[in-house]
Amino acid sequence: MRIAIDAMGGDFGSLPLVEGGLLALKKSNFTLVLVGDKNILSPLIPSKLSSKIEIIHCDDVITMEEGATSALKRKDSSIYVAIEMLKDRKVDAVVSAGHSGATMSLATLKIGRLKGVSRPAICTLMPRIDGKRSLVVDAGANVDCKPENLFEFAVMGYEYATAILKYPQARIGLLANGEEECKGNEITKTAFDFLKNHPNFVGNVEGNNIFDSSVEVIVCDGFTGNVALKASEGVADSIIYLLKHYIKSSPMGIFGALFMKNVFKKLKKQIDYAEYGGAPLLGVDGNVIICHGKSNAKAMKNAIFQAIATIENNINDRILQALHQYKI
Repeated sequence: MRIAIDAMGGDFGSLPLVEGGLLALKKSNFTLVLVGDKNILSPLIPSKLSSKIEIIHCDDVITMEEGATSALKRKDSSIYVAIEMLKDRKVDAVVSAGHSGATMSLATLKIGRLKGVSRPAICTLMPRIDGKRSLVVDAGANVDCKPENLFEFAVMGYEYATAILKYPQARIGLLANGEEECKGNEITKTAFDFLKNHPNFVGNVEGNNIFDSSVEVIVCDGFTGNVALKASEGVADSIIYLLKHYIKSSPMGIFGALFMKNVFKKLKKQIDYAEYGGAPLLGVDGNVIICHGKSNAKAMKNAIFQAIATIENNINDRILQALHQYKI
């Protein structure tokens, strides 16, 4: 198994990306393919692991400030080279914490979509009150969607939830402004009718249902999903900040925090994006994991584990079979 990392992407340079790859190598048997400047990457590789690592040299990198379409012309950029290798089946998956728009554009145009998929989607993992995770599809790949796109997102999300997250019967909910069938806009109302064809569709859900363990797969357009994702991250950060502020402002709070240390540790782990690794780009004819730009070594390690899981569970074959079964 060969996993390629866009080793030049990410907000903090190559070091945490390579460190994450090294951590993954200690627990899984695969070849780590680092795509980027060998002058930067070579000094980061310990000699005892060098036999499991390859460096594919390229000089260019797509920065976060650049437009996604510029990546299509930058054939010596790290993400272009990595996606090209996936297209040619020289690697089994690509993991990138770089420019997400560039990654999506290149994956869609260079690798192509699975048969029956009109638009690929990003699925992201969200924490739940039962300690498990729910899946939001789409989390940002498609700002504007048609009803049939939402149906495809539901099918792909269900297959990922059952194969990777190991939910035996994942429940699918359509994100709307109310649980009643009459709620939502015209797109979600039509999508609702389409989704009735899927036996695991439970109906409309609201934003709080992302976290309350009432459903496993939440379907929405990329605009709504990305807003929900960023809002959730903001709420989580705010809660942690306020807890720290109130604890520090009171001697009793500091004393009580000593006894609550383990509780805070579990809370932080539950809402930490690094625990989830990255977001799979479902619907392309290859395995692509898109990571947060601020990914640390732990996040990159877990993203690689996600990539390995998608390969081992043949997620794309499952999606193809499901789309053929649940035609609209």
